[in-house]
Amino acid sequence: MNQQVSRLTLPTIALSLMTVVSAVAGLNLALPKIAVETGATQTQLTWIVDSYTVIFAGLLLISGAIGDKYGRQRILFIGLFIFAFGASIGFFANSPSTLIIARLVMGIGAAGIMPSTLSVITTSFPPESRGKAIGVWVGVAGGGAVLGLFATALLLEWFNWNSFFALNFVFAIISAVGTLKVPESRESDKKKIDLIGGLLSILGIGGLVFGIIEGPEKGWSSPESIAGIAVGSIALLCFALWELRTNYPLLNPRLFKSREFSAGTLSITIQFFAQFGFIFVGMQYLQFVAGKTPLQAATQLLWMPLVVLPGSRIAGELTKKVPQKYIGSAGLAIFGYSLFHFSSLPLQFDYWYFTIGILLFGTGLAFSATPATVAITSSLPEEKQGVASAVNDTAREVGSAIGIAILGAAMTGTYKSEMAKSTIGLPTEISKKLESSVAFTQMKAPELLADKWEQLVSAGLSAFNSGVRVQRELLL
Repeated sequence: MNQQVSRLTLPTIALSLMTVVSAVAGLNLALPKIAVETGATQTQLTWIVDSYTVIFAGLLLISGAIGDKYGRQRILFIGLFIFAFGASIGFFANSPSTLIIARLVMGIGAAGIMPSTLSVITTSFPPESRGKAIGVWVGVAGGGAVLGLFATALLLEWFNWNSFFALNFVFAIISAVGTLKVPESRESDKKKIDLIGGLLSILGIGGLVFGIIEGPEKGWSSPESIAGIAVGSIALLCFALWELRTNYPLLNPRLFKSREFSAGTLSITIQFFAQFGFIFVGMQYLQFVAGKTPLQAATQLLWMPLVVLPGSRIAGELTKKVPQKYIGSAGLAIFGYSLFHFSSLPLQFDYWYFTIGILLFGTGLAFSATPATVAITSSLPEEKQGVASAVNDTAREVGSAIGIAILGAAMTGTYKSEMAKSTIGLPTEISKKLESSVAFTQMKAPELLADKWEQLVSAGLSAFNSGVRVQRELLL
């Protein structure tokens, strides 16, 4: 590590990143308690979760450009302050609308934090230690969601749902103090910020993510989903056309002619498509099929960050000696095999079968994400590292949203179709409930269905596994 870089820089960057990533998935575990105590409807619960992702993804590119121009350490600090302010609103919230506002504010702060964390690494660390530092960043980005789930589940065992926001606040404040040891960097040229490109990127990425999120919830033919995808797609097309003609592009589309840049971006998108789709389904499998509590389920997934964190550092070191394409290809091969392994999950939970799959999954992610991230950031000059980091982050967010939406929809559609065969002749209301979620397998048998309940539970578990197999086909 360069002598000018404090020993506290990398831990601060890692904790700042953890602050953002852990807030993405952790709140899902608190939704049942939030619904009871605030009276939130299903639509409001959806927006409490998704408002964060939509505003976060939409603001990433313009936030990266602002950091390049005005200082990456400065934007990191401001982002952490905004995030902490939003978390404090959430902690004291007593209504769904206030919680949605809190998550929106946190999403704005997160957009300032995430691209700044990676761009600080790529501009501050010397080449000989940069790969290892990026490996740490990738490890936290890849394992942070599971760590966030575990921390939230642990808190909910003893505290109320607002403890989730208290954890977010503490992370953000500690990280903000740590930024005092983070070196400042900015681009040397006094170029104008592409505001038109920034607005189009917000509308394009935000609209696309919104439409993808609304699809499984309200139907792909719903006005919300169609409008979001249509507006997002048109805005992104206009963004590309504008960027090709402006003198100071936010993101020059010609960069995608670079094999490293385009391959890295595509690889990251696919990896996080699979990762968040897996977490979405994996938590359901562990709770509804294996019968585990949220804390037990999150604990079972802890093997992933325990492999991803050291594995990413090793991959970062290897990028100095082995061509990135070989490391990335090996990682993707292991990653793909792990998905094949999970497609044959038994109806009866097998600890070692599941654990081996998690270890393979984490290893594949570590050795594929690090080279892809290095490829993206090394394709752009130092003065554009904020934008390079934002592209990397946007690929992750879009991939995550698409993964949860498409793989979740495939799972739901297959489950419903298979389960419908076993609910023929049952009252309509009961049939809809059994076909809506495999969660019914954890319920007590109603008196009306006492003699058929064991058969229905078996059919539900079988239908769930059919959905897993369909996901495997989509991924492979």
